[in-house]
Amino acid sequence: MTAWAVILAALALSPAASASTDLVLSTCFRPAVAGERADRLFGTAGGFDCVKAERSAPPGDYWVRSQLLPTLDPGVAVRSGSLWQDSATLHIRYADGTTRSVGFTSTTAWRYLQLGAAFEIPIPPASARPVQLLWHIRGAANLRGLVLQPRLLSPDVSQRYTLQLTAFYAGFAGLAGALLIFNIALGAALRQRFHLPYCAMVLCLIGYAASSSGLLGQVTGLENNLRLRLNMLLLAATLCSAMMFARRFFAPQVTRGWLRPAIDLATGALLFAAIAYATLMPLYARLLDRMVTLTFLATLLLTLPLLWRGWHAEDRYARVFAIAWGMPLFTATARVLQALGLLDWSFWIDNSTLIAMVLEASFSALAIAWRIKQLNEDCDEAREQELRARLLADSDPLTGLMNRRSFLREAIGRAEPHVLVLVDIDHFKRVNETLGHDGGDQVLRVFADALRHSVPDDALLARFGGEEFAVLAPASATALPETILTRIRAASMPFDLAVTASLGSECGAIADEADWKVLYRRADDALFAAKRAGRDRLRWAAAA
Repeated sequence: MTAWAVILAALALSPAASASTDLVLSTCFRPAVAGERADRLFGTAGGFDCVKAERSAPPGDYWVRSQLLPTLDPGVAVRSGSLWQDSATLHIRYADGTTRSVGFTSTTAWRYLQLGAAFEIPIPPASARPVQLLWHIRGAANLRGLVLQPRLLSPDVSQRYTLQLTAFYAGFAGLAGALLIFNIALGAALRQRFHLPYCAMVLCLIGYAASSSGLLGQVTGLENNLRLRLNMLLLAATLCSAMMFARRFFAPQVTRGWLRPAIDLATGALLFAAIAYATLMPLYARLLDRMVTLTFLATLLLTLPLLWRGWHAEDRYARVFAIAWGMPLFTATARVLQALGLLDWSFWIDNSTLIAMVLEASFSALAIAWRIKQLNEDCDEAREQELRARLLADSDPLTGLMNRRSFLREAIGRAEPHVLVLVDIDHFKRVNETLGHDGGDQVLRVFADALRHSVPDDALLARFGGEEFAVLAPASATALPETILTRIRAASMPFDLAVTASLGSECGAIADEADWKVLYRRADDALFAAKRAGRDRLRWAAAA
């Protein structure tokens, strides 16, 4: 939102000079006839229509005449919106009866093109003051008018407009560029299927801004009618990418049934209409413009059931989308009404797409961040569940010690010598008979805790099954069996029951399974030797 703060600050702080000229001109128009001269059309009725709207006339060549001008300061320029036309020549009549002319074709229009896609033509200085303007428009498609909102601007007002528009477009470009880079990085890292159409949407929006602002024509010298063709293609591509992004972002149940093919059909029709417009203009100009407008409207209308379903699907980020798309729907409706002639042309309505779409992109980025957070939480939960399942598979559920499988997985493969201690509770059957199985389980847990507190941190400790336990420690821990036996003897058992254990120990390498079998057999023999010797003692395999 910092970029928009910069825009608002620039708009608020832009200089306002005194004695400025910013005058909207009223105009009259009439069809042009071959061989007519501009100097004969000044100051006469000449069949000019001052009542009808210019856009009510069919495509063709026209004369457009301004009202009589007030006294103007030097340096005043004439500013008007960019339209589809082959050429425009501005004739200026001065108080002494002389006239001067300046104009451009679609190819040279970029020389007069300003930010905001407006033409600004300086009035040539003369000894007498200018009194009236007359435009000769050739090849006008007349979709929005012949001369779009002409106005007289003094240099300071022109500079202020330029500053405001520069701030507006720079803020937009900064925010859109940041969203694009951020989501390209996220898409590369997370590889979610909705990131590609989102990045395509923002990229097309940046291209549309460059085209609709006139910057593309200023920088490249692009022919103006070609810029308008490209402008329509980029707008259609932006909307189609937005719909594809929404379809991939929402859960499948949101786009189920008729909605998914309807979205595909509408976006396909919009692309077809935009391509036909870019290819066939100015032939069938009115038909092509109406076709693009209606397919644009149809595509927008499909967002209503999409958002309705998303809202009622109890998707938190779907509700963010419902808020995010409110402004684009409102401004797009205004643009459609303007295209249908139900609203007068306005620069801010015409550029509302940029404001609305960048707000939508920003809110969509919040929704994406929200969904990524949810995905990360789901992944973390899945990892925790996997870890818990692995721990359950690798541990004894009663004592929490390693089970035989996990013990062997960790033990086998150690080429250096290790001490293996097998521990078996003496007369455990009597314990179960005395305390019951629940009491026996409690004894096993206390016994496991005693073992856990008697072995070093780098030792492996497992319950092999029943009342048998195993400890594996580095070969240097030769005193470990004695330590274990002492700890067991000192352990406080449930119900003050006297519990003893017999231990068998051996030292050797466990490079493979064969080594393990030899080491285990020798330690097991030592354990039986301890039991034969009277229990509650330990034996080493060598002594056994």
